[in-house]
Amino acid sequence: MIGISTHKIAQIILMSRELDRAERELRGFIERLTEEEQVSLVAVMWIGRDSFMRDELEEAKATAREEATTPTVDYLLGTPHLSDHLENGLDELGISVVEDEDELVRGG
Repeated sequence: MIGISTHKIAQIILMSRELDRAERELRGFIERLTEEEQVSLVAVMWIGRDSFMRDELEEAKATAREEATTPTVDYLLGTPHLSDHLENGLDELGISVVEDEDELVRGG
């Protein structure tokens, strides 16, 4: 179980694509996530950039908890290609956010 809804990840993916216009909104959104959701988000991103394999989700989450030295939001916003890594991570985990993204784009 990833520990964060695909809807929330879809929102982050869409906002990170528009980072130059939506950084404050994205920063606030990530800061309002629970600690578990933030840890899960980092783990999904790591899986998406091949730092961990899909069967290492729990290890990635434990590592994210143990090695956090900067605020999660700063770490994530400083990561190049964040939206791509999140989408790739979800794909690796067999999770699709297409419906969530479509709903968000339509204003749902």
